[in-house]
Amino acid sequence: MKKVLVVCGNGLGSSFIVEMNVKNILKDMGAEAEVSHTDLTTAKSEPADLYIGSKDLVGNLEDGTKTVEGLTNILDQNELRSVLEKHFQ
Repeated sequence: MKKVLVVCGNGLGSSFIVEMNVKNILKDMGAEAEVSHTDLTTAKSEPADLYIGSKDLVGNLEDGTKTVEGLTNILDQNELRSVLEKHFQ
């Protein structure tokens, strides 16, 4: 099962909201994944198949080994769905 890690600066509010949105969209798509949220510092050492967060933040995770998707608007459901469809279809 794939693991999706939603990342924000403090690992609290915004990443939790996006985590819930990811779960809802994946359920709607009929896809399954382990989804959790965390802060940027923890995300650097936590393994996942896909890292999602705001473009300005998740760029710090790109090291050539991680699959990172930066969102222009973290609350845009259509943008999030597009990212998930790219990785789950």
